[in-house]
Amino acid sequence: MAKNTKRYKSLLEKVDNTKEYTLVDAVALVKELKSAKFDESVEVALNLNVDPRHADQMIRGSVVLPNGTGKTVRVGVFAKGLKADEAKAAGADVVGADDLVEAIQAGNINFDILIATPDTMGLVGKVGRILGPKGLMPNPKTGTVTMDVTKAVNDAKGGQVTYRVDKKGNMHAGVGKVSFGAEALVENISAFVRAINRQKPSTAKGKYIKNVAVSLTMSPSVKVNTVELMDMR
Repeated sequence: MAKNTKRYKSLLEKVDNTKEYTLVDAVALVKELKSAKFDESVEVALNLNVDPRHADQMIRGSVVLPNGTGKTVRVGVFAKGLKADEAKAAGADVVGADDLVEAIQAGNINFDILIATPDTMGLVGKVGRILGPKGLMPNPKTGTVTMDVTKAVNDAKGGQVTYRVDKKGNMHAGVGKVSFGAEALVENISAFVRAINRQKPSTAKGKYIKNVAVSLTMSPSVKVNTVELMDMR
């Protein structure tokens, strides 16, 4: 939504930009900001006081949201033999090995998350230049390189979000839909923040979470009290 439209300006009037809301109040307000005709995503954005140039301050991982994301996720799996059968049984949408390499090289990327067993990472490497820029490379830190493909597929289908801090310390994730109940959204955001807090580097100085905001796909952002969130464990 253009930021100079009448609709956007009317939404801005509902938000006090000088205030940091409690999480409960922020979620309640953001639900009032629904203006689109579709079921908008609820997004949380954080700015962390870390320097990702240092390996121990690269905050990266995944968390399964207790109430899911509200999105239908297509899961691809690189696996062979029994592990391929296991992935199919778990509900993976695309499963393969050399044939999956060929499909990706041909531009057929019919998945939103890619999981791989460790023994297939050589195959994944062949298409790394294609997968990397799309953010689809499997990684042990996000639980997508694993022998437990059943758990990985279930997590991906059940509301797993991955996160990674950028070079300026920013991070964001979709944590549900505006149609979710307020309590479900608070639970999802809390789970996401707890995962971030658990990864606080011992070398990080000062205030770990500098800024937090919650917004909808088409809405202004609502600032959230950072002290409340940093206390979440």
